[in-house]
Amino acid sequence: MKKLITRRGLIKDGALALIGTTVIPAFLMRSVMGEVTTAATNKKKLIVLFQRGAADGLNIVVPYREKNYYAMRPSIAIPQKDILDLDGFFGLHPAMTSLKPLYDQGHLAVVHAAGSPDMTRSHFDAQDYMEGGTPGVKITSDGWLNRALQAEGSRGSSSPFRAVALGPQLPRTLEGIVPAVAISNLKDFSVAGRGPQASPLSNAFEALYDTSTDSILHGTGRETFEAMRMFRSADPGKYQPAAGVDYPNTQFGNNLRQIAQLLKANLGVEAAFADIGGWDTHQNQGGSQGQLANRLRDFSDSIAAFWTDMGDGAESITLVTMSEFGRTARQNGTGGTDHGHANVMFVLGGQVRGRKVYGKWPGLEKENLNEDRDLSVTTDFRSVLGEAASRTLGLQSLQKVFPGSHVEESNFLRIIG
Repeated sequence: MKKLITRRGLIKDGALALIGTTVIPAFLMRSVMGEVTTAATNKKKLIVLFQRGAADGLNIVVPYREKNYYAMRPSIAIPQKDILDLDGFFGLHPAMTSLKPLYDQGHLAVVHAAGSPDMTRSHFDAQDYMEGGTPGVKITSDGWLNRALQAEGSRGSSSPFRAVALGPQLPRTLEGIVPAVAISNLKDFSVAGRGPQASPLSNAFEALYDTSTDSILHGTGRETFEAMRMFRSADPGKYQPAAGVDYPNTQFGNNLRQIAQLLKANLGVEAAFADIGGWDTHQNQGGSQGQLANRLRDFSDSIAAFWTDMGDGAESITLVTMSEFGRTARQNGTGGTDHGHANVMFVLGGQVRGRKVYGKWPGLEKENLNEDRDLSVTTDFRSVLGEAASRTLGLQSLQKVFPGSHVEESNFLRIIG
């Protein structure tokens, strides 16, 4: 039986997911989107990166002057000679050499011992709580970043690219009433065209535009679809990063390259999301070299390439990283680490007060560990996200974004100017 493509199947909770799209040139967008989009392109942009799998914050930003660090990790601790010193106490993992200049230049800040007040060690639950912005609450229907876009102080962009995720499906973070787009690959533009050579999904999608009275699908949306169709014959792969920029040939590197491409195209993007997996290092984690080092090299080199690629546009960007929880302070019997609690977050941006490790360090003494095994949380992750979203998107109500929390401007770490 032939499966029917319905409006409900294409739009869920206001979130529009495309099987790939393309970049519309700025001049073409101006002709179809008018002054609203032009105004939106002058706004600041928030980029959120999720490290899925629980990254080991203690080996990412190493407390190399902490007396218990080396005792707890006899074979996976990072030797002091390899560490990229930050402030005389903390240092970056040696695989993160590409981010060190951004720290030294004052663009990159570190928040250590950050995390969720919820104590779960379940990847699924912890990611859900963090992306929903409501630790311990399983019934939250939308994501914190979607709510942040709803809570903007002024009218947001009407562009269909206002909120974008790089990946095959919309992440929990962006679910909600603000329309958001999930893009697998800018080169695979499959929601366009009509007629015998177009896909059934393309024809059905455009047919919805023709008959719908919904503003998402009609009016400006219809014009945008026409613009996308007009541009389909062009090759979006012609995009060239800035001189000297070389993104890693990885999924994460390619995703950040495409975010840069979208931002440079002046499409009215206000928020973008991407994730990177592979952080669940229960076995053979490695030290200066090995499994974690390889993941960190991809992570760092991709972010550094993105920052350089954006050039002067980086001044309007705030980028924040997060992971569902950290890993145990002590290594396990298989040369790895298990599910922990507190972790490290990075904040990068043109207005960031960088070259500093923020947050209260709890120490690794036995009496200060969480459940006698983990680094304790001293900074709620929502405080970091709240500050990033407030300074970037201009939120009017933090309680609408993080309901039931104690997040308010008075307890921001003052990371962003």
